[in-house]
Amino acid sequence: MTLFAQASATGLEPTLERTLDLIGVFAFAISGGLLAVRKGFELVGVTSLALVTALGGGVVRDLLLGATPPTAFSEVLYLVVALAAAAVVFLGHWMITRTLNRAVLIFDAAGLGLFCVTGAIKASTLGASLVGAILIGVISAAGGGIIRDVLANEPPSLFHRSSTLYAIPAGLGATAVVVAWRNGWYSGGVAIGVAIAVFAVRLASMQFGWRAPMPLRAPFVAE
Repeated sequence: MTLFAQASATGLEPTLERTLDLIGVFAFAISGGLLAVRKGFELVGVTSLALVTALGGGVVRDLLLGATPPTAFSEVLYLVVALAAAAVVFLGHWMITRTLNRAVLIFDAAGLGLFCVTGAIKASTLGASLVGAILIGVISAAGGGIIRDVLANEPPSLFHRSSTLYAIPAGLGATAVVVAWRNGWYSGGVAIGVAIAVFAVRLASMQFGWRAPMPLRAPFVAE
């Protein structure tokens, strides 16, 4: 049984969640493709990086939940959407980057917001614990970006000390979705609102330089 059939059985909104999932796939594919272009990759490289960025987080999510085969492999529309995004980047990357400053990060932020919602609700639907569902939401949101950065030899946004807030907005968004689902408050409006809020916080952190706290350093002692 797929996420959307299970969601229907539990009173959720499968059409909306499928749409959010596919929009997230498209956004992540754009971010991966744009980074590949920036790195000077050719057709196969651009397509490959777009695909792993778009589908990687969802595949990891499904494998952790035991939902096999992963949706990315069982539903061809996911592959079609990711390939379409790769084609858009390959043919029109100059237009995207000219219109949007930091386009890679902007599309990545959109995918982050969307996937933390769909990942958390899928985990909840499949019976994960509260903490487990939140972690799955974060992994789903951040997984594709981590794979993208590693393959492109970039410092992963999730770990690099100079990066602005990344996992924290996704974690807060996943928490809001799981709490709403467990208390019967979940709806399409909640899903969309949380995704937009995570996206907005991520963009604000990029704009204002918000960063996660660093470990306390021992005071310097002169010898």
